[in-house]
Amino acid sequence: MSAAQDPGGASSETRDPSVAPGPHPHASNGGGRAPDRAASRRKRKSRRRAPPGASPGTLVADPHAPKPVLSVLAWTPEECIERAVARPADVRALLATHTVVWLDVSGLGDVAVLREAGEVFGLHRLELEDVINVHQRPKVERHAEHEFVVAQMVNAGLVLETEQLALFFGKNFVLTFQERPGDGFGPVRERAKSGQGAMRASGPDYLAYALLDATVDQYYAPLEAIGERLEQLEDEFCRKPHPSSLQELHRLKRELLTLRRAVWPLREALGQLQRDDGGFVKKDTRPYLNDLYDHTVQLMDIVETYRELASGLLDIYLSSMSHRLNEVMMVLTVIATIFIPLTFLSSIWGMNFVHMPELKEEWGYPAALASMLLVAAGLLWFFKRRGWIGAGAARAPTSTEAAVQRDGTEVRR
Repeated sequence: MSAAQDPGGASSETRDPSVAPGPHPHASNGGGRAPDRAASRRKRKSRRRAPPGASPGTLVADPHAPKPVLSVLAWTPEECIERAVARPADVRALLATHTVVWLDVSGLGDVAVLREAGEVFGLHRLELEDVINVHQRPKVERHAEHEFVVAQMVNAGLVLETEQLALFFGKNFVLTFQERPGDGFGPVRERAKSGQGAMRASGPDYLAYALLDATVDQYYAPLEAIGERLEQLEDEFCRKPHPSSLQELHRLKRELLTLRRAVWPLREALGQLQRDDGGFVKKDTRPYLNDLYDHTVQLMDIVETYRELASGLLDIYLSSMSHRLNEVMMVLTVIATIFIPLTFLSSIWGMNFVHMPELKEEWGYPAALASMLLVAAGLLWFFKRRGWIGAGAARAPTSTEAAVQRDGTEVRR
């Protein structure tokens, strides 16, 4: 999605058609997340597991978290290697010989692995606490030997869910922690292995940018799906609203709130990262970070627009349901109004007086029916002339008219 161009002339998101993104050793479903409703429910219920009053930096793993799966990708301008490793200490030799070393830890179910990674890369125990306690607010922290970035990745399946990405980058390394195996970083790995663009010629700051760029790109697909569904709901609400559509609208509003909670602080964090002078972000990488920041601003605009649209759709739904109720009440009122004079006439002729001449005449009964039919026909003609029934009756407002009515402007028909 990035518009910035690599120094090599290729866009940071350009893919070589001849290079097919291969599956990562620890990725599932071609680099995407498999939708898991039970896991999603566990994520929403998860919380800090360290007991109250525990020492800062206490690491307590989630018992439901998967065991870590480690993979390393290291390169120099001339070569690139990728392999699985058993423990973080296995990358020490690569750190001494390669320009960039990227260690990915997928799964937070083993505290010992996190502690060892902290020892190898010089991480503070408070940073490790932020890694293992997921649902941290996206942020950027600068330290003497590295920078620490927290972001939220979005996984659009049956249930929209977010997953924390903890990213560290320093002089010649990038370290990422993900909640479970499988990610959307396959294209980034392929760019590094193929040597295309500026990946192999740049440092760890550019790799950190590429990972954050892939994370931000993941937000567009669910937002597009939400936008299309909101348009469909708008048509349904104007034609024939149904309670199930209202439930769908509430679900979309919750998803938009989830996206807003992830994008809003990420925008602030990226703004802080691009303004960080004297850190580990080189001057050549700042234009790409600026472009990435613009993408988060665009995402926030889309999220806010859809949230306003969803709120407007709720008003349209309530207006449509109220209009349908008014139509039903109008029909019932017309029927009752027609029968009121008929009931009055029948009550007169049903009185128990001895002398009622028309009751003894042969034409009495037909005359009574004719008078009732005449009164009913006259009332129907009157209602139709006033536009209360028939083609001139009030119709449900369209979405445009409903929006105009909410602004207080009269809609002329």
